[in-house]
Amino acid sequence: MWFPLATLAAYLLTVLSAIARRGRQYALFAGVLVGVYSLLAWAMAPPPGPLLWAFTAFHTTAYVNFILLSRPRMRGVAFRIVVSWPAAFMVAGTLLSLPWGILVAMRFHPWAPWLPYALALVGMTQSLSTRHEEVDLVLGGAATPLVLPHPRGTHRDERPLRIVQITDPHLGPFMSVARLAAICARAVEEQPDLIFLTGDFLTMESQRDPRLLLDALAPLKVYSGRTFACLGNHDHESPDIVRAALRDNGIELLVDAATEVQTDVGLVQIVGMDFTWGDRAGHLERVTEAFPRKPDALRIVLLHDPGAFRHLPDGSADLVLSGHTHGGQVGLVSLGLPWTMLRLFGLRIPDHGYWARGTDRMYVHRGTGHYGFPLRLGVPAEEGVLRVHRPQHAG
Repeated sequence: MWFPLATLAAYLLTVLSAIARRGRQYALFAGVLVGVYSLLAWAMAPPPGPLLWAFTAFHTTAYVNFILLSRPRMRGVAFRIVVSWPAAFMVAGTLLSLPWGILVAMRFHPWAPWLPYALALVGMTQSLSTRHEEVDLVLGGAATPLVLPHPRGTHRDERPLRIVQITDPHLGPFMSVARLAAICARAVEEQPDLIFLTGDFLTMESQRDPRLLLDALAPLKVYSGRTFACLGNHDHESPDIVRAALRDNGIELLVDAATEVQTDVGLVQIVGMDFTWGDRAGHLERVTEAFPRKPDALRIVLLHDPGAFRHLPDGSADLVLSGHTHGGQVGLVSLGLPWTMLRLFGLRIPDHGYWARGTDRMYVHRGTGHYGFPLRLGVPAEEGVLRVHRPQHAG
């Protein structure tokens, strides 16, 4: 009986620590998530023996991590190796074991109880790496009445517009300052025409120290004048830190604003939308009307949330660049299949890839980092170049 009693004690300590040190909102979040995790861990605990002690060691890191998140801050690599990553592995594997836990509660002995933890181990690898890709996007084409997946097209310009997009880096346990700085350095090495950052730079661990994001984005300073950003939902939690880091690194932040930049392939008009939860249709219409199209310019809209794409006025953008979904975060994309958890639950939001509605086109980047569910699984982080083939040459 010692394991369930110890689990109950650790759960209560986690919730009490959250109430005392961070407040009711985090305590409610921790109470629900850690409660579900605790019940599943109780069901999945192996019988007495060495395996139970190993299970308990990982189990302990989960509670230590949640307790310390009641006073969050970025921690060093030793802490991440000993606590943050084992905790993420344990929580992810245990949450994935929900079907097994239900069967155990019904007095069955399900096959392969180790499988969800094996999947979590794969997720650890994918959460600590990115997949380099070069993607060709042919703009224009036939109008589509709904938001639908769109083929990337066969036409190729001799000299397309080359873009690097960085989105949802989420500085935290899986995205250190050094890792994001390396991603930014590689973006510059690609020598694209433009670099776009489409929001969600921080996590609760990185929201208090302004130096973190400032240092992580420093390699982009040499691309000043060709690097632009919009805000994501999490950026509104620490807007001053985000704004200062972008400004001091020469990155132009567009918040319901527009600008033009001359590139080797012509004039590009860039419109940056702020993130908003309410009246998205009205918000996008007002910004679009305030910044009409420039003649002969390729028009790119930075829109963090791809769910707002369906509210964009028709003909407002040659290309929309979004993030927010982390590509669906859990799915079968690694196997070449489009399915993700967002599609499983029928959420009406494009999760990854190239989409169309009317004559507008949108690319949903799978994200550079992740946040929320402890790990990526089957949806690798994305890093690379978008080659944009202009509508007047799309046949």
